[in-house]
Amino acid sequence: MALDGTELVPWAIKGELILNCNCTVFCPCVVSLGKHAPTEGYCQAWSGIRIDEGHYGDEDISGLNVGLMLEIPGLMARGNWKAAAYIDERASEAAYDGLVKIFSGAARGTTGLFAVLVSEFLGAERAPVVFETEGNARRLMVGKKIQGEVVPVPGKNGADQVVTNTEYWMGPDITVATATKGRVRAFGRVWDFDGRSAEICQIDWHGPK
Repeated sequence: MALDGTELVPWAIKGELILNCNCTVFCPCVVSLGKHAPTEGYCQAWSGIRIDEGHYGDEDISGLNVGLMLEIPGLMARGNWKAAAYIDERASEAAYDGLVKIFSGAARGTTGLFAVLVSEFLGAERAPVVFETEGNARRLMVGKKIQGEVVPVPGKNGADQVVTNTEYWMGPDITVATATKGRVRAFGRVWDFDGRSAEICQIDWHGPK
């Protein structure tokens, strides 16, 4: 049972997540699990989620995309986050409602920490959320509000650098990346994070437990 008394619904998402933040080097939150401050002392970030397979209860959410905007004033683990979600305009009403519950933390499970850490949910709205892959580049476009592209940082012999076997909430294996474009124009924020830290993660999330 959720805090508001509504019945919790089983849900699952498999796909890929990309994230770009204002850290000047690879985000220390991944290995410190939020106990180390971001490189600039605070975090501003956008993220994109491509849902390859997913459901919320009986509603199929496969093939949909979600964009997020996050603002964290200091240590990730201390909370006081602000967040906003952009839900794929192709989503049915049931899918939209389910995705809002998932990404606000109300649906519990993997993203349930949002309900604890986000002190101000700025809102959710339908938008044309486009998640594209071309070669090793991933792009997220949410109209003029979020326009980003991230690419892996090459390691030895050109292979991706991957931080493996972590306990990071998004997933155990995080590909080290950088943003070739990271632009946010939303909720009064004007951010440009070209060349800054980025992450790529294969996700396998579920709830409510």
